[in-house]
Amino acid sequence: MNLKRRDLFKLAGAGTALLMGEKAAANQRGLAGVVDDALGVLVDTSVCIGCRKCEWACNQAHKLSSRESKTFEDKSVCLTRRRPTALAYTVVNAVANTAQPDKPYYMKIQCLHCHRPACASACLVGALRKTESGPVTYDAGKCMGCRYCMVACPFQIPAYEYSNPLTPRVMKCTFCTDRLAQGNRPACVDICPNEALMFGRRRDLLDIAYTRLRQFPDRYVDHIYGETEIGGTSWLYLSAVDFSKTELPVLTSQAIPEMTETIQHGIFKHFVPPLLLYGLLGLIMISRRDPKQQKGETPDVA
Repeated sequence: MNLKRRDLFKLAGAGTALLMGEKAAANQRGLAGVVDDALGVLVDTSVCIGCRKCEWACNQAHKLSSRESKTFEDKSVCLTRRRPTALAYTVVNAVANTAQPDKPYYMKIQCLHCHRPACASACLVGALRKTESGPVTYDAGKCMGCRYCMVACPFQIPAYEYSNPLTPRVMKCTFCTDRLAQGNRPACVDICPNEALMFGRRRDLLDIAYTRLRQFPDRYVDHIYGETEIGGTSWLYLSAVDFSKTELPVLTSQAIPEMTETIQHGIFKHFVPPLLLYGLLGLIMISRRDPKQQKGETPDVA
């Protein structure tokens, strides 16, 4: 049999990637109930002053560039809608204040570290995973650069290192997992001068948020963003402006993987094994064909 080794490797690689994808999806389903004890951050946009110190602190903590702190003092950039990039894990954007147009609200945007992350569900090789402590982590060593995570994320967060042709990575907020491991708070939380960012257990942050809603009903819209959106997120938001008018998309409580994994699981369970089998059989049949037949010639008849 003349089946080439590289053909077998290709087939095996494709099967492994697909099966690992199903395994990764199953792992994420297993974390569905781990929410209350997860770490999180409460963002109170009503007290954020748009100083952008969180942007600078994040930049420094992850060595994204060598920009000085003074370059982050310009608030005018907040007036233009920005998204996180490979060189900026978080950005602060202005939100219109109809009552006082000259005094906009500000909203920090970064990965929300969903409890049922669509990015991890879409990842075929398990490079992205939700941890029990809260962060959605990324392993560049596993990443194959398919960028399905970028398509899957409803918040448009993951960014790709297009400027790095040799070892490009998917870049996003890490929740400062290295700092958390040392018992410290995320860099952005540590530097916030107005306590617009509060770090703690998600259940405690929800209690604080509900307390503020009761005590200051005129300050906030009666909603905690991230409590139920797409199954819940580790980052929660309070806002003085209806969330439909902010940077955050209007989403249902149904987690995206609940919709996609049903289809994905069916494909892996019922379609992929036959596909792999037929593919292997096809390669074997081709390898056993007469060389003349492979070239379109009439084979010799004994």
